Amino acid sequence: MTPVELSRSVLCAVRRAVDEGELAVAVPERAVVTVPGPGGCGDYATNIALQLARPAGQPALRVAEILRSHLAGADGVADVVVTGPGFLNIRLGGTASVALIEEILRRGARYGYANGPSADFVPLSCPREVRAVVVMDAVARILRSQGAAVRTRCEAGLPQEWVDILGVRVDTVGGGSSRPGESNAVGRQGDETGARATRHRSVAPNLPHYAVRPVPAPLDPLFLGRDAARWALLHPAEHDRPRVTDEHLVQRESNPLFRVRYAYARTRALTRNAADLGFSAEPGPVEPSTGQFTDQLTSQSPAPLTPHPLQTALADHPRVLAQAAAHRAPDRLARHLVAVADAVLPLLAVVLPRGAEKPSAAHRARLALAEAAGAVLAGGLSLLGIDAPEHL
Repeated sequence: MTPVELSRSVLCAVRRAVDEGELAVAVPERAVVTVPGPGGCGDYATNIALQLARPAGQPALRVAEILRSHLAGADGVADVVVTGPGFLNIRLGGTASVALIEEILRRGARYGYANGPSADFVPLSCPREVRAVVVMDAVARILRSQGAAVRTRCEAGLPQEWVDILGVRVDTVGGGSSRPGESNAVGRQGDETGARATRHRSVAPNLPHYAVRPVPAPLDPLFLGRDAARWALLHPAEHDRPRVTDEHLVQRESNPLFRVRYAYARTRALTRNAADLGFSAEPGPVEPSTGQFTDQLTSQSPAPLTPHPLQTALADHPRVLAQAAAHRAPDRLARHLVAVADAVLPLLAVVLPRGAEKPSAAHRARLALAEAAGAVLAGGLSLLGIDAPEHL
């Protein structure tokens, strides 16, 4: 179950409470579902009860208890706990985790993308500064992944080395005159979204542009090459000063870009090695830790296995993409990829059988989880304009 699907389940719980006369409120258009904060528990949490308490004329804790009773029976929801002033903390069931991995493997690198084009048209503009151009390029890619039509504009023409090395493009220069040969095409979506952007622009030519103006790069990043240069400019938040140094090139754990690309390359190596051993990925329940898994086997009344921490990070990917698009913040995606990489690395050592051990359902499920993480890492890097190599 993805955060978007869980948000729909929360809204369905609100509708049922309204239909049964337990709450007298207007059902909101959306319910925000996030990772639990301090004091929370489970896989996700929502503040919908606090949001509805005042219009319902009831204490938030009472609203939360009403919604808990309706949400607890939803498909894929294993448990709902009320904490604090009225937060609903939701734990997903094992079948929901399996369905999540199946969805990611089915959609591949496009997991988290919108299902189709939206009605949104977003014109972007930036000064002729290397970080601003790279950030605008990444923002355009992320917006297109969410179905928006995008039109990019730079105040002046781009140096050819920015195009050649950094892979950036703009649609228009200066006041809006098109430059021959330049295109905003990005992957398979480019031609379609470019055409839609042209149609939107002809309908609303005076729509104000969103100005992309991050803190400028302290020096020319081209010496880093495309991947490291883009990461150096995109990983920091827009208001932070980027570090343009060769630290982004070193292949060690302290380098976040290396960890992300290394984690992806390891997932691909596991798939190849598993094929040599005669087995492939098959989504299934994955124990969150060896210790808990052992406890489940020896206990007379075992508690349900909670999802692996990596599953929570993967389920959060569509929400991260939506927020990165809404806030024009590719740094959110970059930091999320680091979190996914850090969550998958401990899993990699236990995916393949050891010694004389035979491949089991557990190995197939761990491989499926690792492959799902690889798909998210590859898709996220692609949206940042960075290569995901299968060998490092």
